[in-house]
Amino acid sequence: MVSDSQVRQLLKLTDRGETLTKASLKVGMDVKTARKYVKARKLPSTVKTPHTWRTREDIFAEVWDGVCEKLKLMPGLEAKTLFEDLQRRYPGRFQDGQLRTLQRRIKRWRATEGPPKEVFFEQVYRPGERSASDFTHMNSFGVTIEGEPFDHLTYHFALCFSNWETATVCFSESFEALSEGLQNALWELGGVPEMHQTDRLSTAVNKDTNPEVFTQRYQALMGHYGLEPRRTQASAPHENGDVESLHRHFKRAVEQALLLRGSRDFESREAYRVFLRKVIDHRNAGRQERLAEELKVLRKLPTERIDSCRPPMKLRVSRNSTIRVVGNTYSVHSRLVGEQVTVRLYIDDVEVWYAQQCVERFPRLRGKQKHRIDYRHIIDWLVRKPGAFANYRYRDELFPTHRFRVAYDLLHRDRPFRADKDYLCLLHLAARENETAVDEALAYLIAEGLPLTVEAVEELVRSATELPSPKDVVIERIDLATYDALLTGSGDGALAIEVPSVEVAT
Repeated sequence: MVSDSQVRQLLKLTDRGETLTKASLKVGMDVKTARKYVKARKLPSTVKTPHTWRTREDIFAEVWDGVCEKLKLMPGLEAKTLFEDLQRRYPGRFQDGQLRTLQRRIKRWRATEGPPKEVFFEQVYRPGERSASDFTHMNSFGVTIEGEPFDHLTYHFALCFSNWETATVCFSESFEALSEGLQNALWELGGVPEMHQTDRLSTAVNKDTNPEVFTQRYQALMGHYGLEPRRTQASAPHENGDVESLHRHFKRAVEQALLLRGSRDFESREAYRVFLRKVIDHRNAGRQERLAEELKVLRKLPTERIDSCRPPMKLRVSRNSTIRVVGNTYSVHSRLVGEQVTVRLYIDDVEVWYAQQCVERFPRLRGKQKHRIDYRHIIDWLVRKPGAFANYRYRDELFPTHRFRVAYDLLHRDRPFRADKDYLCLLHLAARENETAVDEALAYLIAEGLPLTVEAVEELVRSATELPSPKDVVIERIDLATYDALLTGSGDGALAIEVPSVEVAT
């Protein structure tokens, strides 16, 4: 087939005086064909006759109008669905091999007569103008903390001009997580952009938060940093596409880093956070030039952060020495029974305040209907009421380590009538003295098979004797003189071994 470029070259050569034979040879064209194009002086693309005829019968001619009507009413219908519908309505008329013909025809119809497709408009950003954030789930990575599944999300923040990003580990799409993550990002950045865009945050307003209260708190957060809040349209969540695109690349980088690490188990949450920090720092390393442009125009941070906790809650400590916070039960010290305390709920922690002082701080529980009972809060009175221990609702929480549980089982086996009282005395000792020391004393007595009594444990704890760990292996030093005695036969009862002499030629 002759191309337009061949004809253009042919016409240039003949216009310069080349003979038709030489010119056609140079452009790789038959002389007769070259003569035709020189005479017509037109390109092949302009003289080609459009292909308007069919080479085979249109098998869909009779049903095509009905197919078009369905596509107009329901544009989301797939060609295969329509083809299977035709096969059901006209048994034996359409064969499976004709599906591709219908697919091509529907594709052509969508491009020429179908509804308009959604258009994505590429945006141009100025340095320091816009930031965006969103939550993304991380459960698919299968991360574990000390072997336990670690279900979590990250609050992902990014600057739209430089794509600088950071992430904060969180556990729900709540205002506390949003506030903590946004403030972490701004203080790490060292400045404030002009505006901040999110989705409509509908999922962040959970059943424990009134939507109006959430809106007020969010506006207060934006006002504190002077950020202009922006949100996506309800029908177009992809308008937050900058950070959503970074979600995909960030999660891919995390997956690759986990594969290189060779393990998805971490010793603590902090170790996992350090791991994510390294992944993010590596991704930000190539964005420093554009980030420098943004840093020049970012506005100054306010003098201090604002609290990321929920509005303080006033709660009264029950007779059980517990408080109930957002569906979960926590113990507090028994001296607060009957008193009204103020509870502040953060993304990771719960603080209990009394008389303008923080009297307790402990990790926040995830989910509902869970409990956290600290034996130190109640042991002073439980040791006086040992009969309450056997059927105590939260009894399983009163075994700090597995050795305490083993010790209780041994006490119950040897002295069943005093087991509860003796165990509570051990727990009271751990609260007064040192839990680790009591734990080590129990380990020593159990490993050595010695009698397990309160007096024995107390004596070991107060004597501060360094107890050998069951894991410690002691290997006695070998006296090499024993082997010399074997060789010389000088040892008592030793077997004399003759060492043959070897003559060395000189």
